[in-house]
Amino acid sequence: MPYPTDRPATWFVTGASRGLGLELVRQLLERGDRVAATTRSAERLAAGLDGTDTAGLLPLEIDLASEDQVRGAVDHTLETFGSLDVVVNNAGYGYLGAVEEVTADEVRAMFEVQVFGAWNVVRSVLPSMRGARSGHIVHVSSILGLLAFPGWGLYVAGKYALEGFTEALAAEVAAFGIRVNLVEPGYMRTDFLTPRSLALPGTTVEGYESIREMTVAHQAMPGTQLGDPARAATAIIRVVESGTAPLHQLLGSDSLSLVEGRLEALRADVEASRPLAVTTDVAG
Repeated sequence: MPYPTDRPATWFVTGASRGLGLELVRQLLERGDRVAATTRSAERLAAGLDGTDTAGLLPLEIDLASEDQVRGAVDHTLETFGSLDVVVNNAGYGYLGAVEEVTADEVRAMFEVQVFGAWNVVRSVLPSMRGARSGHIVHVSSILGLLAFPGWGLYVAGKYALEGFTEALAAEVAAFGIRVNLVEPGYMRTDFLTPRSLALPGTTVEGYESIREMTVAHQAMPGTQLGDPARAATAIIRVVESGTAPLHQLLGSDSLSLVEGRLEALRADVEASRPLAVTTDVAG
């Protein structure tokens, strides 16, 4: 079944109290849709939605890394609204530091949010979606899910993992009438690059001065990014309503130009690899 037009749709949105997630929840409520919104702080979510009619809002204060909490939140959503049409896994945060500077605990923490949290949500919603033979899952990735920059290794690793399992998921659930999309924004005017959302290494290593310079430049960037989170939220709604968006939906002209450059570099690598690649087949 396509996106419902005979009743308000029910959305399940993670990372809902800031930035893109908050803007998406606001627009959905203003449309009259119903929204189950996960957050670590229901108080912060309520403050962010001040002035918005929240009659259709179900705030869910949970830890996405807890499979039991996520399953309970999905069950609560179905009990409250009677259906679950769209899931948007949006929760995440940034980390800027050299690979050598990242601790094992920081790697685990990033993957708990970017990968395991999203995976917990997917596992919890699929039984009802398969039963209904409908549904839509949107994963908010990043242009850094398609290419890498120095200093962003940990964040990129989480997004690459998200991209990989989402591509597999899309192929697995298509026969059940469930649509899946990745959205890959560039830089947006959110608090992603502020101390609230951008983690830095506790201990730095000498020799990575260029990454320290990059960190300073990024911390000065808020307010100058090209991306508008309100327009990005509208674009996500269009992706869901249309049902025709590509699996990889780029958002932002910066995202578009960066991935075009990445495709050219990848093609060059493929061609450069060709002479040696063909030498490893079984001799016959």
